[in-house]
Amino acid sequence: MRGPRPAVALLRRAPRVAVTLSALAALLLTGCDSGPEPKSASAGGPSVLAPGKPGEPNRTLSAQDAAEQRADDDSPNSADIAYARMMIKHHAQALKLTELAPDRAESAKLKALAERIAAAQGPEIAAMRAWLDEHGEPGTSEGHDHSVMPGMATEAQVKKLRAAKGTAFDQLFLTLMITHHEGAIAMATEVKGQGNNIRIEEMADDVVAQQTSEIDRMRGML
Repeated sequence: MRGPRPAVALLRRAPRVAVTLSALAALLLTGCDSGPEPKSASAGGPSVLAPGKPGEPNRTLSAQDAAEQRADDDSPNSADIAYARMMIKHHAQALKLTELAPDRAESAKLKALAERIAAAQGPEIAAMRAWLDEHGEPGTSEGHDHSVMPGMATEAQVKKLRAAKGTAFDQLFLTLMITHHEGAIAMATEVKGQGNNIRIEEMADDVVAQQTSEIDRMRGML
């Protein structure tokens, strides 16, 4: 009859057991991974509120659906049309402010800046009016209070600017125009996220690029 196995024999078997347990654990993990992969948070993406076409309600779409829809159809929606209408009014006030510069400003640099602003925004107004006509939309909307648009100078501020001359005019003009430009950039940024028309997005990109540069220049003149 054999006696008890030497302890050394048991120790020699221990590594085999460890290897077997490791292999079993690997198989179990592999089995868990073989199931369907969970959808990542980015797969569906965040929801997007898509403004409807004129007369249609807004819709909530996934970011992917919104991108695909836009790629297939860039028909103007309510955000595009509202932007064009409001920006026409916004630019029109900028032209009124720049018209005061030749007779009231002291700085030659400011007069040149005002001339550049007018030279850029006049054609932009014409382009937005042509875009609205192309899509059968009137240039203005009834019942919309354009004075609440971001950056718009109040009647009191415009009156004060008309009464100013020299350095006082220069400082007030720059202050009002910087705020006016910041409002235009805010509107352009908003329509880039809510609009659907490629041409409006291109015009909004131009506003952001040009007016950001002009803001930097005006701040350096204060």
